[in-house]
Amino acid sequence: MRFESGFAGRIAVVTGGGTGMGRELVRLLAADGCDVATCDVLGDNLAETVGLCAADGSAGEVMSFIADVSDEMQVLAFRDAVAKWRPHVNVLFNNAGIGGGGSVVHDEDRESWDKTFAVCFFGVYYNTRAFMSLLLQADVAHIVNTSSVNGFWASLGPNTPHSAYSAAKFAVKGFSEALITDLQVNAPHVHVSVVMPGHIGTSIVINSGKILGFDPKEMTEEQLTQVRVRAGRAGLDLSGVSDEDIRVGIIAQGEAFRDAAPTSAREAAEVMLGAVRRDEWRVLVGDDAHVLDEEVRSTPRDAYTPEFFARLQSRNALGFARG
Repeated sequence: MRFESGFAGRIAVVTGGGTGMGRELVRLLAADGCDVATCDVLGDNLAETVGLCAADGSAGEVMSFIADVSDEMQVLAFRDAVAKWRPHVNVLFNNAGIGGGGSVVHDEDRESWDKTFAVCFFGVYYNTRAFMSLLLQADVAHIVNTSSVNGFWASLGPNTPHSAYSAAKFAVKGFSEALITDLQVNAPHVHVSVVMPGHIGTSIVINSGKILGFDPKEMTEEQLTQVRVRAGRAGLDLSGVSDEDIRVGIIAQGEAFRDAAPTSAREAAEVMLGAVRRDEWRVLVGDDAHVLDEEVRSTPRDAYTPEFFARLQSRNALGFARG
């Protein structure tokens, strides 16, 4: 048997376990009796996750490690810590991600573009390579890579460049699908799933700002000017808006993304774990993800036209297209 009966007695690794879907995966797995090793770049968030698991009275043990998944040396250090803790890994959830770096046209976006791509794609690639030896030592194993609906539809709408995140999530989807044959040939007991969430209620917007150095509470005058410039490119005039109001607006946007989502992080984690139990390789999360998938498949050549956006709006599927 693989995971049809759940995860009790198994060992899992979850990246990005400090908040959102990662936190809920850790909590659900540990509650089921799975021992879980989790990493995050934000230590306070990670400590809160560990505390919640303790408060839950989880049957499984939780080990935490601070690591930036875009840095291979830190990933390898995380792997080494897990290897000292447990002899193998049954399930690897490559979940960590951030958003940012929308455009390749403007030089000021370069640093956040590269960082976003590195976290969202190389974080998946580095951890898959790093933990492969521990996956191979397990009797059954599964890799779960979190892509996004932006892994098959590279847009947030007609006025919002979204190239770094979308490119990375397309890469995650392609990498995951390529692993199907690779693993069948070279490690048939290791299976893989690619997860494509729609708008999930997570703190990705808030955390991305902190990781990319754009925490609204600490933004410099230069960074606030960049916000005004980007808003102007999208047709929004912020020249009469105070710096403080811009900060408040950015905070409100992050909170709205988290709190007004059609699918909660807990619901998304439950879908992901259910898919692993059923050994499904392609996993859509949220009604909006299913609508987007249907629309893109039915008229792929129209996917970036005004008519396509209008159809999505009529079906309530054009929100924040980010897991």
